[in-house]
Amino acid sequence: MRKVLVLVAVFALLAFMTCSVGAETRLRMSTTTSTEDSGLLTVLLPPFEKAAGVKVDVISVGTGKALKLGENGDVDVVLVHARAAEDKFVAEGYGVDRRDVMYNDFVVVGPKDDPAGVKKAKTAVEAFKMLAEGKAPFISRGDDSGTHKMEQSLWKKAGVVPKGSWYVEAGQGMGAVLQMAFDKKGYTLADRGSFIAQEGKLDLAIVFEGDKDIFNPYGIIAVNPKKHPKTQYDLAMKFIDYVTGPEGQKVIADFKLNGKQLFFPSAAKKP
Repeated sequence: MRKVLVLVAVFALLAFMTCSVGAETRLRMSTTTSTEDSGLLTVLLPPFEKAAGVKVDVISVGTGKALKLGENGDVDVVLVHARAAEDKFVAEGYGVDRRDVMYNDFVVVGPKDDPAGVKKAKTAVEAFKMLAEGKAPFISRGDDSGTHKMEQSLWKKAGVVPKGSWYVEAGQGMGAVLQMAFDKKGYTLADRGSFIAQEGKLDLAIVFEGDKDIFNPYGIIAVNPKKHPKTQYDLAMKFIDYVTGPEGQKVIADFKLNGKQLFFPSAAKKP
């Protein structure tokens, strides 16, 4: 039911965006929930909107849905975090001019007393084996997001098919999933930025971090105008130039909550 409501909301927003064309120039962007839940977009978008004289309409969903909106030509640009899915999106001709934007990492968060003993794990895969063996509540995004894709890859590497009453597929964004983990005294996999944005409100702690396997890069891609001629390619590229240029990268670097940096610029590095 929640997925249906999300789709209804997305189509309602798309209808609003379509009706609004003509009133002012608008750029349509689909993006992962972490960029919105963390608060990054509230500081990243205004300088571009002011300088370019446009309004950026944001659809915040999981990476899988964000890319699907791009495939359908319902948005002009996508900002997501699942490199394999991004490369497939470009290879199949739906997107062009992909660029690195920023990165952080994923962390396993859970109750501070860590009943599953995950703090003893040496690797992310070992942490997931402990979660399965302990059968403590685990809240999955369950929404084909970049975080969900990473979680699924870790279960696969751990040789675990997660199922049973301890495994809950939420079909929700990162903020809602963190709240559910807190309510159920359970664990979840989160991007570090979303967790930092929520950690003052929830009695959860990072119980595993620091494995190179849970690196979390973000990329931005223009929707291919040859596939969807009505998309605003030139405006999308203007936005991409801003996000990956000195001004946008500085906004990302300067964005902090509680004194902690949430995302690290990567546009100057090789993809």
